[in-house]
Amino acid sequence: MLRWVILLLLATPVIAQDGMTAEEFDAYVTGRTITFSTATNPTFGVERYLPGRRVMWSTFEGTCKYGVWFESKGDICFRYEGDPEHKCWTIYDEPGGLRGVFTTRPNTTVIFEVLDREDPLICNDLSS
Repeated sequence: MLRWVILLLLATPVIAQDGMTAEEFDAYVTGRTITFSTATNPTFGVERYLPGRRVMWSTFEGTCKYGVWFESKGDICFRYEGDPEHKCWTIYDEPGGLRGVFTTRPNTTVIFEVLDREDPLICNDLSS
């Protein structure tokens, strides 16, 4: 019997998870500060999500940038001051936190929300 259950599970197609919509993302992030890691970098960065789809991104080296986020073609995209290229991600809400797949340059970066961390923004480059 167990053998048939295993075969049935293996034969069942995997349902692809859809990325978060702008409304879902907004509800999840607004008012929060989230730390992100990658498979090779446990301190990728920290982002504060402000009202009105505004953000503040910080690297752990002390560089901060203000920006905005918006939905484009089903992705969540970010435009930061001083950077003409917007950065787009397909964002997934998973049991272990958010996972973002960089779609601006596919197959390059996947980020993960680091749960239970409250890293501050480090802004050595801002005067205010």
